[in-house]
Amino acid sequence: MKSSTGAAVVNSRLQPFKPPMTLTPTGRFSQDLMMSWFVVLVISSCAVIGFCYDDEVTCGTVLKLMNINEGSRLHSHEVKYGSGSGQQSVTAVQASDDVNSHWQIFPALKESCKRGEPIKCGDKIRLKHLTTGCFLHTHHFHAPLSKHYQEVSCFGNDAQSDTGDNWQVVCDTEEWLETEPVKFKHVDTGVYLALSGQQFGRPIHGQREVVGTDGLTSGGKWKAAEGVFMKRNKE
Repeated sequence: MKSSTGAAVVNSRLQPFKPPMTLTPTGRFSQDLMMSWFVVLVISSCAVIGFCYDDEVTCGTVLKLMNINEGSRLHSHEVKYGSGSGQQSVTAVQASDDVNSHWQIFPALKESCKRGEPIKCGDKIRLKHLTTGCFLHTHHFHAPLSKHYQEVSCFGNDAQSDTGDNWQVVCDTEEWLETEPVKFKHVDTGVYLALSGQQFGRPIHGQREVVGTDGLTSGGKWKAAEGVFMKRNKE
């Protein structure tokens, strides 16, 4: 079934979105109350008046991306690489309930999209890490563990973003669907977002290495997992 009013919809087949922790001016972490109430409202609406969801992944959606090969979620945190660019590291984790695995879909730099507008296969997007505000990024640095691959980092913010944050959605359907696998091709360098199969030691023991590859590796397919999916209005 599909919503007739247009709304943000929690994917009820999976875990509901958990609001991120935000840094207050006092330096203490607290729950983002506005997002909490927003999610409660969405869940209540779904239960009371029968909101459901389309399958399209849309602009503005907050979601977790699950690697199909390993079942781990794309992840970032305030831990910087000790080599390469020294930027914020991007990894993948097995836990499905980690708040540091939420990403929000934005249009490519200097492009626009309406909230709830479906993302088509071939569209260019940016993925913003919800808890730290930086964008999924890559460039010509070697990956920290797999030197034959390219480093993937999290870089910049709303005021500081460049074309290294742009990724093309590669899929076999007309639009990016929640149920279908997709690949993410980096616009500037042509590599694909993937897992290398390597794991980190301390301080992020057990987290998977995320890299840019030529697209032929088995770890380069992803699927929409838990999240709040923004839906377009239905006329």
